[in-house]
Amino acid sequence: MKYKYEMHCHTEMVSQCGKTQPGDIVKMYKDKGYSGIVLTEHYSPLTFGLNSYYKPQRLIEFYLSSYYEMKKYETEDFKIFFGMELRHYATGADYLIYGVDPDWLRQQGNLLKLFEKQVYELMHAQGYLVFQAHPFRPYILRCNPKYIDGIEIYNGKCDKKTNDKAQRWADKTGKLIVSGSDFHEVQNLARGGIITDRPIKDNKDLVELLKAQDFEVIKTY
Repeated sequence: MKYKYEMHCHTEMVSQCGKTQPGDIVKMYKDKGYSGIVLTEHYSPLTFGLNSYYKPQRLIEFYLSSYYEMKKYETEDFKIFFGMELRHYATGADYLIYGVDPDWLRQQGNLLKLFEKQVYELMHAQGYLVFQAHPFRPYILRCNPKYIDGIEIYNGKCDKKTNDKAQRWADKTGKLIVSGSDFHEVQNLARGGIITDRPIKDNKDLVELLKAQDFEVIKTY
């Protein structure tokens, strides 16, 4: 049996650019034969507001709200995992963080103040993985490969030329790879993700799978 997982997903509840509610997303992905979703809401100034520099943690429960809402629709054969898409203040790079524990996140300060080396060290201390999202999308800056574990080599909202550049960068740097739909609305549905031979039970399983690269990436062109 094969298992399909969405690795890059946003909702209307938290991400300003999202246009779909958590329950609707789960239903659509179930209908497409997926086995689960890694929810990666934007942890960014747009989410927390420009006045969040000193006290972003006051909104952390808001940030987590869509994850807990989506978890209500979890079933034995469809799992929801917590992840993040982090963007620092005044930068143009987005980082997909896999393996994150919501309770750990509650205890952190303002992650937007940290730059790539600090984020990498902080996440690695917890056993989390850092991937750069859609690195060749216009206006996105490539980060230092020393401070990421992997690269999103296929993004469902990018064209083939852009994704091929990401694949070549991953080949050159030897980084881990992942694919995601970058779901925001119905048009982005099931355009990426991974296919595995075994189900993913929790975030620990997810991290181990990504490290082992024991999956097939989904591409829809």
